[in-house]
Amino acid sequence: MIQSHAELDVYQLAFKAAMRIFELTKRFPKEETYSLTDQIRRSSRSVCSNIAEAWRKRRYEAAFVSKLNDAEAEAAETQTWLQFAVECRYLAPEIGAELRQTYDYTIGKLVNMIIRPGPWLMKRGDR
Repeated sequence: MIQSHAELDVYQLAFKAAMRIFELTKRFPKEETYSLTDQIRRSSRSVCSNIAEAWRKRRYEAAFVSKLNDAEAEAAETQTWLQFAVECRYLAPEIGAELRQTYDYTIGKLVNMIIRPGPWLMKRGDR
């Protein structure tokens, strides 16, 4: 039985990807600090934070699903920033493709939870 959002596969996948993005963006040009670097770091981290919020809101299906939808949207936004990073030649195309695939997989897991939230929701008596 999962006790924390940090135990969810989708959270772990998103967290690992966000940390990889953080490391990779350290090499982005300084002129991108307050634009692309900041945006891609923010959106990738937001995937994780929205999953964490969803987990705490699982008493109420609508609130749970809403936060998962937010996580899905942030993952898609991260894919857009990755595409910009590749096109600007800040990331190698292979790395961009690998991260895009990671976010495709993350989005797939989130969509499955959104479509079938029942197993994740708290039941009466759960803490």
